[in-house]
Amino acid sequence: MRAEPSDIQFSVMKTDERASGESTISVVVGKKNLFLFNLNDPDNPIELAFQQRYGTIVSYKWYGDGYIIIGFSQGFFVVISTHIREIGQELFQARNHNDNLTSISISQSLNKAASCGGNCIKIHDLSELKDMYAIINLDDETKGLDLLSWTDDGQLLAVSTQRGSLHVFLTKLPVLGDTCGTRIAYLTSLLEVTVANHIEGKPIITVSVEVEPNFVAVGPYHLAVGMNNRAWFYAFTENGVQKLKDMEYLGTVASMCLNSDYASALFEGKLQLHMIENEGMDAQEERETRLFPAVDDKCRILCHALTSDFLIYGTDNGLIQYFYIEDWQYVNEYRHPVSVRKIFPDPTGARLVFTDDKSDSFVYCPVNDSVYEIPNFSPSIKGILWENYPLDKGVFCAFDDDKVYTYVFHKDTIQGSKVILSGGTKLPFSHKPLLLYNGELTCQTQSGKTNSIYLGTHCFLSRLKDCVPYELKQILTQTLMLKRFSEAWNVCKILNDPAAWNELARSCLHHMEVEFAVRVYRHIGNVGMVMSLEQIKGIEDHNLIAGHLAMFTNDFNLAQDLYLASTCPVAALEMRRDLQHWDSALQLAKRLAPDQICFISKEYAMQLEFTGDYVNALAHYEKGITGDNKCQEHDETCLAGVARMSIRMGDIRRGVNQAIKHPSRMLKKDCGAILESMKQFSEAAQLYEKGQFYDKAASVYIRCKNWAKVGELLPTVTSPKIHLQYAKAKEVDGRYKEAAVAYENAKDWDSVIRIYLDHLNNPEKAVNIVRETQSLDGAKMVARFFLRLGDYGSAIQFLVMSKCNDEAFQLAQQHNQMEIYADIICIGSENTSNDDYQSIALYFEAEKKHFQAGKFFLLCDQHARALKHFLRCPSTEDNLAIEMAIKTVGQAKDDILTNQLIDYLMGASDGMPKDAKYLFRLYMALKQYREAAKSAIIIAREEQSAGNYRNAHDVLFSMYAELRAQKIKIPSEMATNLMILHSYILVKIHVKRGDHMKGARMLIRVANNISKFPSHIVPILTSTVIECHRAGLKNSAFSFAAMLMRPEYRNKIDTKYKKKIEAMVRRPDTSELEEATTSCPFCGFQLPECDLLCTGCKNNLPYCIATGHHMVKDDWTVCPHCDFSALYSEFKILMESESTCPMCSERINVAQLKKIADFTPYLKIEEVEQ
Repeated sequence: MRAEPSDIQFSVMKTDERASGESTISVVVGKKNLFLFNLNDPDNPIELAFQQRYGTIVSYKWYGDGYIIIGFSQGFFVVISTHIREIGQELFQARNHNDNLTSISISQSLNKAASCGGNCIKIHDLSELKDMYAIINLDDETKGLDLLSWTDDGQLLAVSTQRGSLHVFLTKLPVLGDTCGTRIAYLTSLLEVTVANHIEGKPIITVSVEVEPNFVAVGPYHLAVGMNNRAWFYAFTENGVQKLKDMEYLGTVASMCLNSDYASALFEGKLQLHMIENEGMDAQEERETRLFPAVDDKCRILCHALTSDFLIYGTDNGLIQYFYIEDWQYVNEYRHPVSVRKIFPDPTGARLVFTDDKSDSFVYCPVNDSVYEIPNFSPSIKGILWENYPLDKGVFCAFDDDKVYTYVFHKDTIQGSKVILSGGTKLPFSHKPLLLYNGELTCQTQSGKTNSIYLGTHCFLSRLKDCVPYELKQILTQTLMLKRFSEAWNVCKILNDPAAWNELARSCLHHMEVEFAVRVYRHIGNVGMVMSLEQIKGIEDHNLIAGHLAMFTNDFNLAQDLYLASTCPVAALEMRRDLQHWDSALQLAKRLAPDQICFISKEYAMQLEFTGDYVNALAHYEKGITGDNKCQEHDETCLAGVARMSIRMGDIRRGVNQAIKHPSRMLKKDCGAILESMKQFSEAAQLYEKGQFYDKAASVYIRCKNWAKVGELLPTVTSPKIHLQYAKAKEVDGRYKEAAVAYENAKDWDSVIRIYLDHLNNPEKAVNIVRETQSLDGAKMVARFFLRLGDYGSAIQFLVMSKCNDEAFQLAQQHNQMEIYADIICIGSENTSNDDYQSIALYFEAEKKHFQAGKFFLLCDQHARALKHFLRCPSTEDNLAIEMAIKTVGQAKDDILTNQLIDYLMGASDGMPKDAKYLFRLYMALKQYREAAKSAIIIAREEQSAGNYRNAHDVLFSMYAELRAQKIKIPSEMATNLMILHSYILVKIHVKRGDHMKGARMLIRVANNISKFPSHIVPILTSTVIECHRAGLKNSAFSFAAMLMRPEYRNKIDTKYKKKIEAMVRRPDTSELEEATTSCPFCGFQLPECDLLCTGCKNNLPYCIATGHHMVKDDWTVCPHCDFSALYSEFKILMESESTCPMCSERINVAQLKKIADFTPYLKIEEVEQ
């Protein structure tokens, strides 16, 4: 050694390999350095030097896993590690004392270290050195402190002083405490017990006791403390704490429990139950106290508990007894195979956790005497606390020195009752749990205080908003384990994840919380589950509803077990049938519903058939036959299955016979298809035929070349394909008529045409078919046929029909048949191109056939060339060339061509002006309606002068209609001329009908305009005189008779009427029937019915085309063809004798006439130029 050694200690250095025994010697060298010598490694000693400012080493102590605390004279407090990797580093350093440090000490049991210096003691917690646990100042010790030391149990800390005194401090209280409901009692100093109820917020009660107690017990109204065989009882009153009594027992009391009236004390294997307060109570003497067990029971009581109603205890022979205090007798017992060491009932006593000699723990339910083992139960568990929060009835926690384990007893789940481990929480050092309420664990510490910690399984109560989704999912799992469904709902709302909602819903189903499950499924929109759960909501049988819920969660085996244990075991069979688990269904049916075996066998057979297991399918179909007439449909299905499976299995005769006997057509089709796939064509065809599937039957007969059968079936076959196959066969056999009929049925028209032309020599039939079907290939065949015969016209026609225009043109050119080709092209072909038309036009142009050349130039839109050829045509009676020239100019809309045609019509080229009607038609074709109107008036005037009044009328009418259609104002001269001509035409109609008055009135109108009828002045005036005379219009007759007596007319009067007319003039009769009046449709003014000018409003009035009278408002109709107005009543009468409109000459049915309410469009004055 370099210097004087001191303070030698043996310990173990911290190494990677654990050493056995104390293998390290530590020694202080020269009060400055620390020397470490490892006996296992003598060649490598370690000497540690420290900073000069620390001073000399006063003391050092080993602790933990190779750590050393060193105290230095200058007040420094340093911690180092002896692990080879950490040597030379200070893990912790603090200057605990300013002047000097005189001693340090460690308590391994308390896990604390103390140092002293000056007049101060400082205590550190070894698990967290930075935090100062306590500072004790001794102000009286002015000379300073000397040495300090702990007792082995850490309860006392002694310190000596320089003055020669010794101070002893209590550093650890005995951890004594008890609970009753949410009230806790715990030792706060050696002679003081504190009673508190933080949950209900009641004031803290402090009770001073006479002795340092070994045990503490608390009840609703009392506190008991005691030591050895003696106990002191205190009552909580309104005036504070009152000491009741002290009581001695027959042995040293190990533990005590209280309820509102009784105390139970356990001593030396016996248990005494006695009243706490018996003064002033009417209690019977035998109910005051009782000793357990009875004298004759050979057992020792090892543990006990007292609830409000029961005394419960466990014995060394495994018996758990429930003693009912109110009836003062045993009400329940449970015998366990080994001795029961500890019992922990819940606040009601309805559930109890007990631990046995093997350190196994169980939950016991006395109501149904059932026991459930607690999983993952540590042998080091010191105690168990039940949750006092009303919503967490099944939650309890087990604790040892380091950790708290949270368990949940799930009483009602679809899998039955069970206990699960929910999670664990680290317990701070030297904390003893006393009370569990809503996840908050109240613990007692060695310092005589209480401290609350939250269980890790209940962290959802304090934090939700700041959690990330991963943490929220963990929290959701916790809430579901604890059956805290309302909190789980809130977590799901934050997560807003369908998977989370489904997990919550499944958990509700697992715990049989049907109402909450409905709420969840309704929220996520699962209508099917909501409806299913609503249907089972009212079921009272626990097993039945659990079975339904197990089925909903797809645990079908569990569901079956539950159904079978319920009052409705048939539900298991129904479930298996719905799931198509047929083997299970058949097994269940044998036991539960033998009458259902047939029906299940049928359904099973159908599935087996679908999967291809035909052997078993046949067996089950046969089992399914009931032979009961009430199940006829079911039996028919089974027999059909037997037929199909027999064929599949090779028993074709049985299968076919079965199928033929069976009434179903579809079965015959199915069996036919199976046989067809097996190449059994004749049997397949037979079944198809029996099933009336004639197309299929014929198809299969064709495959086996049975043409006779095919022929029999043909009238009922609809498939063209089969007819075609048959036709080909017949054609090969040379039976062409049958082949033609079959081709026709197959709609193969080209083949029909070919047969008629090549084999049956019936071109007429072939031609008819081509015309009907427009077959291109058929047309080509017919064209070739006619070409062979030398009938070029027909050949051209069918070539055009087959769209072979070029071939047709060449044929026409070769054989001088162009006119025929041209006619066919014009009449018929939709696909003719401009090139085709041009080819024809050029041909006719070369042949100097101007009209045909012009016609085809027009068709190919070469208007100039077309007009040139039309104007070169010689004039004919119908002047068709001029009409075509007009059409050409109308289509061309070319001013040069128009002027060229006008010059031609006016005679500029040949000095021969053409008829004016052509000019009119030209203007119409050019849509120059005003010029056309002027031409029309001129033409009508010429026709009128020539006496062709109907022609003149029709020219004016057509022009009038055209102008009105083009919304062009109608010249007044045209309108007036049309009205006068129409009046003349009406005369004949009225006279023929014998209505002389209307005839006379119309003749008067015509006679007043007699200059417009120069060819027939005398006949018209003569007719006017006669009709006026007949109608009683004597004055009018005289006026027109006098006109006829003029010298220029007199000699032209018909001799038949001449004398009568002269007599009228010689003896005049001026009497006249007054003309009836009707209202003006414009202003309502009354005026004579034949007047067409209203004297009231000066408007020209529309006239009736049936009578010639002016129109009236309430009797208005129009011709359905020409839209000219007429009086509805008069038009109907006229239609009784006439069938055509007097204006447009179109046929009219009376039913077509409709009375018009809104006639204003027909009153528009602008229609006619005034």
